[in-house]
Amino acid sequence: MHIKTLTISVAIAKFIAFASADVNISTYYQSLESKIDPKNATVPSIEQTTSLDPSVECKDYTPDSSLIAINRSEFPESWSIATSNGRADSAEFTSLYNSIDWTKAPNISVRTIKSNGDLNDSGYDYDTDPDCWWSATTCTVPKLADVNPDIYKCDEPETWGLTYDDGPNCSHNAFYDYLQQNNLKASMFYIGSNVLDLPYGALRGIADGHHIASHTWSHPYMTTLTNKEVLAELYYTQKAIKLATGITPRYWRPPYGDVDDRVRWVATQLGMTAIIWNYDTDDWAADDGSTPAAVEKTYEQFIEMGSNGTFADSGNIVLTHEIDNITMSLALEFLPKIKASYKNVLDVATCANITRPYFEDFEWTSVINGTGASNTASVANATSTVVVAATSSVADTSSTAEATSTTTTGDASSTGLVAAAQVQQVANNAHLNTPSLALAAGFIVSLIF
Repeated sequence: MHIKTLTISVAIAKFIAFASADVNISTYYQSLESKIDPKNATVPSIEQTTSLDPSVECKDYTPDSSLIAINRSEFPESWSIATSNGRADSAEFTSLYNSIDWTKAPNISVRTIKSNGDLNDSGYDYDTDPDCWWSATTCTVPKLADVNPDIYKCDEPETWGLTYDDGPNCSHNAFYDYLQQNNLKASMFYIGSNVLDLPYGALRGIADGHHIASHTWSHPYMTTLTNKEVLAELYYTQKAIKLATGITPRYWRPPYGDVDDRVRWVATQLGMTAIIWNYDTDDWAADDGSTPAAVEKTYEQFIEMGSNGTFADSGNIVLTHEIDNITMSLALEFLPKIKASYKNVLDVATCANITRPYFEDFEWTSVINGTGASNTASVANATSTVVVAATSSVADTSSTAEATSTTTTGDASSTGLVAAAQVQQVANNAHLNTPSLALAAGFIVSLIF
């Protein structure tokens, strides 16, 4: 009885705190517009979306305005800092900016870039790392309260966290076809400028059921931007992704991993959490000063880790890119080996047990990866994999929830404890300052029984 009362009290407290925060955050995103139904998305069949010839795929096109109506004047200039084109002074952005209490922002200086293009870390205290600056120390746990910590690995053992940065790429049809044919879902970190230039590419991502996340508007070192510029980079990417896919991501990845507690704080005001990585293939370098052979060696090392016990207790999140045909070709070469070496190859939303990766999915908690239909007929029947939270034992009230594919059930009291444990695990694994509907469900079940 004491346990049930405690469970209910905790659930009430968390539900009230999380829900009130989420309502404030989500209300603004309701103003973003889209004609796309992300649960029933279909990519228009034009030569750019069906060809496997990059010279055809990458031809310019104008999207069907009845599906995706782009008004360029409402967005920053492509590949310029997102305050460009007068966007910092627009009514919508001014309203958003003024809704944030900037007096609570961390007093952390904007960083600079050296003449050689590297971040300037001169004078930074590496020992104490006061700003949890990832570029300096790979810190992922903020030093500040009320700032969302980064997700940097999959907790599920023997799991390869599949992520691709810098999309959508105009020549990704063959790559996406392969992922769909092999029922592989990835976390796709889309750049806002690319989404606006290649909206059908982004639409393909949500239609195929991938986990869509933000990778900023112009791919800058985020700690070198002012608070207003950071906000603009995140906001206008959200707006572009919403327009092209019908969803607004709760997750983002800082370019180069460059994030500190100031940038995290700004992202948290938008209800967003950073997803980093703990293994980097450096695949982008295969066409920029390195060689494919060097990248292939890195891939092989990571693949070997899948079978030698390195990930017996937890998994990884691996940084790879959709940036060009070289990186996508490397992915096609090594994905069969990755699948053979690892028990699970999953997007981050699935491996981290995130039931609500988008702001729009308040009533979509049973579907993590989307249900849209691809325009590729041969893979239309592909299904998605979902990892659900469950308790390892309801008899032992001190046990914690573990990520499994089944839920242990018992009597009515145990059912309430299971629900509460599921709620706790989802909150822990999501690393969010925002709620899950499962929290309400767990509370209600506990209350009833």
